[in-house]
Amino acid sequence: MSIQWFPGHMNAAHKKAAETMKKVDIVLEVLDGRLPQASCNPMIEQLHLHRQRACLKILNKSDLADPIATQAWISYYNAQKNVQAIAFSCKKPSDVAKIPDLCLALAPHRGTPLKPLRMMIMGIPNVGKSTLMNALLKRRVADVGDEPAVTKLQQRLYLGNNMVLIDTPGMLWPKIARPSDGLMLAASHAIGSNALIEEEVANFLADLLLIRYAPLLAARYGLKTDGIDGISVIEGVATRRGFRLKGGDLDLEKAAHTLLQDYRTGTLGRISLETPQTRAALLARYQEELAQRQADTTAASDDN
Repeated sequence: MSIQWFPGHMNAAHKKAAETMKKVDIVLEVLDGRLPQASCNPMIEQLHLHRQRACLKILNKSDLADPIATQAWISYYNAQKNVQAIAFSCKKPSDVAKIPDLCLALAPHRGTPLKPLRMMIMGIPNVGKSTLMNALLKRRVADVGDEPAVTKLQQRLYLGNNMVLIDTPGMLWPKIARPSDGLMLAASHAIGSNALIEEEVANFLADLLLIRYAPLLAARYGLKTDGIDGISVIEGVATRRGFRLKGGDLDLEKAAHTLLQDYRTGTLGRISLETPQTRAALLARYQEELAQRQADTTAASDDN
């Protein structure tokens, strides 16, 4: 299953962000701490690298993520030039309070009355940008919702202490190259529900959890996880919870939704869908598959 979601307002938002990037000093890139690289928009990366802007990568929802995986990601990003990463929860005032000083450290030549520090908050939908904006300003200036793509327009606001915040709409990218990335984003609720089939997303999530977090599935749903697959997990959830359709068949749709919600809210436990190591292995497999497809295409062309 290949999931794609790039509504028209995201294209407009990307063009506007490219214009605004010329006039900012720091990019605050909000990532989902449970899948940092899958939730890293390559278009945002290209923009701040092209303009040579420092980037503070905020691994939000880190309170829901596996702390060992999170620390590995922090080390991974901090090894990159002009980048700093922080494990973060928008719900914790102590985390939010760190942001201004971290940004000033990345742009020490700014933050004066003549040269205010200009920060642009960017990231994919439903990752916590608006919540961060509201927390920094200590008042509600941006709409927050459980559905992706609540924010549609840029906002420019003054934080005080010679700092300016620019909030941008959540943006995905036109083509998600790796299906697993789309499924991870869908599982984490970064993609509109009209662009996916929940049962397929839940099956993917269950397969991944069986590999890395089987004890959490067993503890939550009372399942024996040895030798089963994702579909069996969904069936087990439906059976254990008594989810039935009229006629007695298992209500797999409701079970799939339950699994996704339990993951999204942290009810299942602290879970990371990827680590730097699993990401490297995924990219290596993708490159091998791409090279094989190119070789097959060349061979077919030579035969003709």
